[in-house]
Amino acid sequence: MQEAWQKTALLFLTSQAVTLFGSTLVQMAVVWTITMETASGLWVAAFSAAAYLPQFVLSLFAGAWADRWNKKWMILGADAATALVTLAMVLTLEQAENAGVLLPALLGMTFLRSCGAGVQTPAVQAVIPQLVPPASRMRINGINATMQALVNFGAPIAAGAVLALWSLRWTLMIDVLTALLGTTVLVFLRLPVMRPDSTASTAVLRETLRGFWKRRQLRTMLGLYGLFTIFCVPAGFLAGLFVRRTFQASYWALSLVEVVGFVGMTFGGVLMSTWGGFRDRLRTLTLGLGLFGGLTMLLGLAVRLDGYLFTMFFYGVAMTMVQVTLTTLFQESVAPDEHGRLFGLLGSIYAGALPFGMVVFGALADGVSLRGIMAVSGLAVLLAAGQTRRMFSQQR
Repeated sequence: MQEAWQKTALLFLTSQAVTLFGSTLVQMAVVWTITMETASGLWVAAFSAAAYLPQFVLSLFAGAWADRWNKKWMILGADAATALVTLAMVLTLEQAENAGVLLPALLGMTFLRSCGAGVQTPAVQAVIPQLVPPASRMRINGINATMQALVNFGAPIAAGAVLALWSLRWTLMIDVLTALLGTTVLVFLRLPVMRPDSTASTAVLRETLRGFWKRRQLRTMLGLYGLFTIFCVPAGFLAGLFVRRTFQASYWALSLVEVVGFVGMTFGGVLMSTWGGFRDRLRTLTLGLGLFGGLTMLLGLAVRLDGYLFTMFFYGVAMTMVQVTLTTLFQESVAPDEHGRLFGLLGSIYAGALPFGMVVFGALADGVSLRGIMAVSGLAVLLAAGQTRRMFSQQR
C-alpha cells in the first residue's frame, strides 16, 4: 500500500514538472522576445502585470472550486485550456507578425495562460497532502522542490537554445507537446477523491478567509509567507542588477548567477527530501529563516564575484528549506477539505507580494545602494527568525 501511494505521488509530480517545463520555457521566450523587440521597461512591466494579476485574482476562487469539485479534472481542464491558447498563438503567429500586433498578441496569450495557472496551481497544491501521509510530506515536498528547481534551471537554457536554433513558434510548440505529455500521464493516474465540501463555493469564500484569519497560528504563517516572498526580491530577483552594477559583469556572469542559484535550490530540495527536517517543524523553519537572512546580508557584502557565487549557492539551499517547511506546515494546518481554499489564498499572496516587492525594491534600487537594501532585508528576515518560535509557542 505504501509503495502504491509513492508511485502515484512521483508520477503526479513528474506530470506537473513536465507541464511546468513547457510553461517556463514559454515565459522565458516571451520575456526575451519583448526585451529584444522593444528594450522597454514599460513593455516588461506590462508583461509582468499580464503574468501575475490573473493569478492574483483567480487563485482565491480556484481554491474554493478545488474543494468543491474534482481536483484531477480541474488540473486537466486548466492545462488543456492553456495548451489550446498556446496552440492558437502558434497558428496565428505569422499573421500577427505581418499585422504588426505580435507584442499585443503575446501579452494576450500571457494573460490567458496566467488565468489557467491561477486555476491549476491551487488544485495541484491541494492534491499533494491527500496523496501523501503526514510523516512523509516534508520529504515529498522536498522532491517537488527539487523538480521545480531543475525545471527553472533547464528551461532558460532550453529556451535560449530553441530561440537561437529555430524560432518562437517552435518554443510554443514544445509547450503544447509537454502539456499533452503531462496530461496524458495524469489521465491514467488514480488520485484520491475527497468528499466535496458543499460549502466551498465562492459565495462563502469571505467567511472561509475570515475563519483562516481567526486562527492565530495560521494568520502568523500567512503573514510570514507574504513577508518572506517580498524579502526574496533584493538578493534573489534583483541578483542580476546587483552583479552588473557591483562587478561590471558580462552576460555570461549573469547567466552563471542564475545557474548557481538554481543549483543551490536543487540541492536544497534534495536535502529536504532525504533529511526531512527536524521532527519539530518550527525548529526547521527557524533555522531556514536564520540562514536565509544571514546569507542575504552576506551577498550584499560580497566584494568578489567568486565569493558572491559561493554564497548564492547556499542562499538557494536556504530558500528551498524555508519554502518546503512552510508548505508542509500549511498542509498540516487545515482540514483536507480546506486545502484548496488555503492554497488558493497562498497563490494570491504570492502573485501579489512578488510584484509588490519588485516595484518597491526595484524603485529603491535606482536611488539607494543595493548593498544597503540587501542588508536591511536580510536583517528583517533574521528578526523574523528570532521571533518565529516565540510567536508560535505563545499561540499554542
